[in-house]
Amino acid sequence: MKAAPFVHHAPRTVEEAVAVLTQVGHDGKVLAGGQSLVPVLNMRLASPGHLVDINGVAGLDTVEVTPEHVRVGALVRHAGLERHDGAAAALPLLRQAVRHVAHPAIRTRGTTVGSLAHADPAGEMPAVAVLTGAVLEVAGPRGTREVAADGFFLGPLETVLEADELVVAVRFGRLPAGTRTGFAESARRSGDYALAGVAIAVSTDGDTVTGARAAFVSVTPVPDVLDLTSVLAGARLGTLPLDAVTEAVRAHVDPESDIHAGADYRRMLAAELTVRTLVSTAAGAQEGAA
Repeated sequence: MKAAPFVHHAPRTVEEAVAVLTQVGHDGKVLAGGQSLVPVLNMRLASPGHLVDINGVAGLDTVEVTPEHVRVGALVRHAGLERHDGAAAALPLLRQAVRHVAHPAIRTRGTTVGSLAHADPAGEMPAVAVLTGAVLEVAGPRGTREVAADGFFLGPLETVLEADELVVAVRFGRLPAGTRTGFAESARRSGDYALAGVAIAVSTDGDTVTGARAAFVSVTPVPDVLDLTSVLAGARLGTLPLDAVTEAVRAHVDPESDIHAGADYRRMLAAELTVRTLVSTAAGAQEGAA
């Protein structure tokens, strides 16, 4: 199928983009990488009358690393973030996760901010956003505002964004020095949406765990954080209480059944991935020290 007819807008500034969105309201969609939007249009699951193509807007294609965060502009492609050595050094979880996003060809066009705005619970980067305490920078006709990632997602494909607002950047929070991170997911085929996935951050004092948190892919309605500190704090990295972790994860996730896998299988898979990732992260196998 082909997309229904629409009007293509090519603003050159954020202000122009917001002005168009204000004019067209709910009949408009923002186009950045288009790797999620275009298939939806072609299948006519959505038929907006206006596409606001922000690819010509200057200043949205940069990655900035500061002592507090890694700021990713709305036109930064997944592949660009994956290759950014400064971002990977400051927050290894970004590279660990983004390399799991679909196929290299899709990562070449798809944008990290776009994946957040799309709000698919099967996306990798929303889980990373909540785990790192990310903040989204939003522009609209009423000015700019900042939205914490843990309050940004309302449900599958639903966010707090108004129809006339545009996400211009996301600031992923850097983790305390010494934090170990890991990411893993399982899919039926390489590049498919994950049946389940997990992002993990483990804080340590020497070889003793002082804190641990996890966020999941495809097994919760919206990305959220499971605090495993009460389970793991005080444990030695080589003798983690993995059975207790398994129980905590199984109680936390809330997967749905679909044609690809049942809810019970996804729940089991999320727990197993968490255990394996914890073990590999504790061993330093994922090179995840922040």
